[in-house]
Formats: sequence, C-alpha cells, structure tokens
Amino acid sequence: MTMKNILILVCLTLLPFLSVQANETSDFTLSRIQVLPIKDTQADRQYELYIKLPEGYSKNKDKIYPVIYLTDALWQIELLSGATEFMMEDAILVGISWQKDINEALLKEKGEHISRSRDYSISKSSNPEIQAKYQLGQASNHLTFIRNDVIKTIEKNYRTDPDNRTYFGFSSGGRFGAYILMAQPDTFKNYILGSPSLWRDIPLLFSLENPALKSKTSAINLFISYGELEERLSPHIEDFVTKLKAKKYEGLSSIKHVVIESSGHSDSFPMLGVRSVKWLSNLSKEENK
Repeated sequence: MTMKNILILVCLTLLPFLSVQANETSDFTLSRIQVLPIKDTQADRQYELYIKLPEGYSKNKDKIYPVIYLTDALWQIELLSGATEFMMEDAILVGISWQKDINEALLKEKGEHISRSRDYSISKSSNPEIQAKYQLGQASNHLTFIRNDVIKTIEKNYRTDPDNRTYFGFSSGGRFGAYILMAQPDTFKNYILGSPSLWRDIPLLFSLENPALKSKTSAINLFISYGELEERLSPHIEDFVTKLKAKKYEGLSSIKHVVIESSGHSDSFPMLGVRSVKWLSNLSKEENK
C-alpha cells in the first residue's frame, strides 16, 4: 500500500469522529446574565431585560449597587459586560431589548431591531405612508415604559442605588438619551451618549427643556462622543454641546466631550464603551473619597 493510500485510509477512519465533534457544538451564553420578560404596560408591547449582577451580589446582602441601563441590549451587553468586569465590577447592567412581539411583516422586512426606529425617535415622519407604517416619534412613550416599568421592576427586585443610575446609548440610542436628558433629566444621574443621531432634532430638544436642568440639586453628569471621521454627523453633535454649555445649566455638573480619534460611526462604538466606563468609574471613585 502506498503512502498516499495510507493517508486516505486514515482520513476516512477519522471522518466520523470529526463529524461527531462538529455536531456537538453548542451556543455560548455570557455568565451571570439573567433574561427577564417585561411588558410595556402602556403600549401593550413585550420586551426583555438582560440583567447582569456583580459577582459578589449574593454574598453582600446589605450592599446596594449603581445600575447602568443600556438600549440596543443585544448589540451592547457583551462590550459593557467586559468593560465593567475590569473597571466597574460593582455595577449592575440592565440591557433593554427591542420589542419582541413585533409585527411579522415588519420583522421580515427590516429585522429584529425595527422597533428602535420607533422607540428612539423624537419626531414623526412628514411622509404619511412612512409614519403609518413605522409609527415614528415615540420616544416619549418609550421613556414612560422605562420609567414606569423597567426602572420600577429593577428597583423592586434588586438592591440598587436609586440615586446612581446611568444611561448608555449609541447612535439612535444616543439621540434617545439626549431626549431623556432634556425632557426628564431626573431619570438618570449619568448620561453616556455615543455618536447621537442629532440631525434635525436639536431645536426640538431644547424646546423640551425641563426645569430640573436649572437646579443644582440635579447634579447630572454627561459623557458625549463621536468618531473623528464622522464628518456629516459631528457638526450637529458639536452644535448640541455648544448650546448645552451656553445655557450654563446648574443641574449639569459636568460635560465630558470626547472625539474618538481615527474612527467613523460604527468603529467608534468599542472605544466609546471602554472610555465611558472608565469615566464612570472615575466619577464613582471621586464621589467615594
């Protein structure tokens, strides 16, 4: 028997074992993340919360924890899980999913994230057909869901510090965060807004100005960033930051304005996660001195 024939025979002999190993693969799930179904009681929509508790949560029965709430949970939970594990290990993460019981036709046409276009947008479409189909401009309704259902559920069932909530949102989620900041700033203590899609919404945002922004007792902290290569979006974000600073809101304790070097829209996101969690960690250390 030639060497070539021997190699063929060996490969044929091993093939069934290789097939068995491939068929025995399974999905990997992140440790310590719980999935909690939750209903938007006002709009009768179903969502999920992805909750990650700190490693020592079950042992430290008397300890309360800061909470980071994040939109677009499926996209963001892994990055923030890793970042907080090393830089802010005592934080609870609460990821808010997209709507789970979405219309099948929309789901097939646009994908599982289609509800974010409705939930994170501030303005309705001027096109009647688009508005009827996608129901844009429901940020107010989604904020009511977060305030009345999400936050209350978390604070009822977990040991959280209600005075130390953080919002994390990117792109459309960043725009939604800007809306919360202006309309109901007391919802969160810290706001992390990455590349917020503030194309035409800035005048509307400032028309929503909540009196809490003018109160020193609010003590809100803002981290806002964009990628250096986001040439079309960056002027709008700069305009928003300039107007915020010009207003001199006494309720805004600090504004951290970051331009992420050599990055466009999508590739600025990983750096946003790391830098903003570092910023948040430093805030916590300063407050605990």
